[in-house]
Amino acid sequence: MPSPRPTSPVTLVLGFAIALGVGQACHGDDGDENTGEACITAEACYPDLDDPESLRGAAYCLDRVEGGYCTHECETDADCCAVPGECETDLPQVCGPFESTGLRLCFLSCEGADLDGLDGDTHCHEYAHPAFGCRSTGGGAENRKVCVP
Repeated sequence: MPSPRPTSPVTLVLGFAIALGVGQACHGDDGDENTGEACITAEACYPDLDDPESLRGAAYCLDRVEGGYCTHECETDADCCAVPGECETDLPQVCGPFESTGLRLCFLSCEGADLDGLDGDTHCHEYAHPAFGCRSTGGGAENRKVCVP
């Protein structure tokens, strides 16, 4: 039996780049929800709104989240999904501080009341996206539990 052909470095690098690109884009390709979609710029977020300026706060593409994460500013939970067409599913969203940015933003929720008896990570994997996990927004005393990559 002949020995297998060695894989060229170019093939390895190309394969890795393709796999990385698929992983990065993966959470935004399912079309399930605008908040949490993969992005590079805020202008790419909420594409189906007739008037993106109608959001209850400025749109953001969070670059601190792997692959980008579409969201927008908010003051309360009611500001998330407040505009027709903003949310495409019934996934609960919460408004919370994001790390040390000083911004309050909308996120897909994985807080206790929203879990349907699941643990946070399982909830995020099953309802938000398989690449998402449940973590804190990291904004001090007002932290929220949210689904992010």
